[in-house]
Amino acid sequence: MIGDMQTAALVGRDGSIDWLCLPNFDSPACFSAILGDEQNGNWWIRPAASDQSAAHRQYRAETLILETDWENDEGAVRVIDFMPPRGGAPHIVRIVEGIRGNVRMSTALRLRFDYGNVVPWIHRSGTEMAAVAGPDSVWLSSPVPMNGHNFVHDATFTVSAGQRVPFVMTWHPSEVEESDHLDAEKALSRTERFWRGWVDKCSYEGDYRDAVVRSLITLKALTYRPTGGIVAAPTTSLPEEIGGVRNWDYRYCWLRDATITLEALIRSGYTDEARSWREWLVRAVAGEPQHMQIMYGVRGERRLGEWEADWLPGYENSRPVRIGNAAVGQYQLDVYGEVMDVLELARRSGLQSSEHVWGLQRSLVNYLEWCWDEPDEGLWEVRGPRQHFVHSKVMAWVAADRAVRMIEEFDKEGPIERWRSLRDTIHTEVCTYGYDARRNTFTQYYGSKELDAALLLIPEVGFLPYDDPRVIGTIEAIREDLMVDGFVMRYRTDRAEVADHLPGGEGAFLACSFWMANALLSIGREKEARELFERLLALRNDVGLLAEEYDARSGRQVGNFPQAFSHVPLVTTALNLSHHDGHRRGEH
Repeated sequence: MIGDMQTAALVGRDGSIDWLCLPNFDSPACFSAILGDEQNGNWWIRPAASDQSAAHRQYRAETLILETDWENDEGAVRVIDFMPPRGGAPHIVRIVEGIRGNVRMSTALRLRFDYGNVVPWIHRSGTEMAAVAGPDSVWLSSPVPMNGHNFVHDATFTVSAGQRVPFVMTWHPSEVEESDHLDAEKALSRTERFWRGWVDKCSYEGDYRDAVVRSLITLKALTYRPTGGIVAAPTTSLPEEIGGVRNWDYRYCWLRDATITLEALIRSGYTDEARSWREWLVRAVAGEPQHMQIMYGVRGERRLGEWEADWLPGYENSRPVRIGNAAVGQYQLDVYGEVMDVLELARRSGLQSSEHVWGLQRSLVNYLEWCWDEPDEGLWEVRGPRQHFVHSKVMAWVAADRAVRMIEEFDKEGPIERWRSLRDTIHTEVCTYGYDARRNTFTQYYGSKELDAALLLIPEVGFLPYDDPRVIGTIEAIREDLMVDGFVMRYRTDRAEVADHLPGGEGAFLACSFWMANALLSIGREKEARELFERLLALRNDVGLLAEEYDARSGRQVGNFPQAFSHVPLVTTALNLSHHDGHRRGEH
């Protein structure tokens, strides 16, 4: 992934940019080959006379600048890909650098607006080429002349040792008749300085610094800089099962990520980013509490209606390709706890807020008092009947608990006795109906025999301590039932009782696997925790990125990529394993 903190592109090992939405994360894509083929839009640069797969790729140290190297009989060459932090129009910069010999290079550009559906009109303006259709225009500037035929523009050229050939692609609204001019080399220097300066703020110096820094850079790149919102992933419809239908649009901001994201940022030294994320959240959820959603757009948009791009065959024929996310309309009780938790954590961490934020919190808990005992769709957004999910009830308890703490510890005004009673009532009900005493484990929902990896968060949020026999029993039960090939599933999709009403299965959920590592550490099994954590690190791709899930049968990552919900618990688990500080959420 390369990005400018307003959108991101995915670059393959073959030197092809196969996914890019412009100008923002949630805009229609102009390169959609990852969800089809090259006719759906891509841009590749690579040697003309060698295997398409690169010999080596890496990020330039502590940056988001990607370097892809090839070697063949003609010599060696490097393609440097990056997006400068945006000051105006978005740019993609590709610099071809000759390392050794004289290497013949090939490039081809296929622009397809509206998710591969619209072939633009191309014209030239001096040394630049412009592609225009509807509201979009993309300009390409390079000393290499491009030739157009069959709806593609391509070229061959030779790069010699020490030579550098730039390509700059720029997006503008189509009514803008001239491109911004960008000096590629100056932009490279500026981009490198930006990322290294940002990484210098990282306070973590533990055993896993490289993995933590790469995850934090990824999280920063998934941040929509104008608002502070953080998207779950920059992609849509990368499947949870190859050939399956569990394909979702993740280019939005989920409240479920709020607390763990804020915790990771604060504990790593990034208070400005934590504050921006907190402020985005407060703005997004403003309004009547009964209308709070589970997710929002990067600017706080609420209407994220789902539709299918039926002209795209999907990643490795995994249909449908979904744009938007119908889960936005689901009722998920846990979001009230997540918002209350993140605001209490922010206050405890020294992030000051205005009095209207406490007014928002009061209204959320007042609403929760009369809706907490309703069934919901749960954390995992199952598209089946509503249930009394245990995790949802635990998070309702969190909401009441954090409200009480705000009054007790920060002198806020509120009906403390009423909220203490609410907290106790929810706690008693969960321990009565959500716990299977015969098996010594909490269950996925009331009356169910199934398990849910989200139960690993029961001690993490302080509902029960880690040394409680019910917690240890739950950890052991999840380890026995949901760990498949050494990694943790969210829940079992292969049993009739688990009614998510979708065919097929999914891979092991990486965030849940990190939760398990953290749980094992917290009950004193550090060796097992560290072994699991290091197995998870080994799943990262060649440049240190993680998708949402891992399919052990095929030995590959699956789901949207890269996934914030995988990289954030990587950071927090590394912090805990390295004893970076004494902070433990369950010990608030």
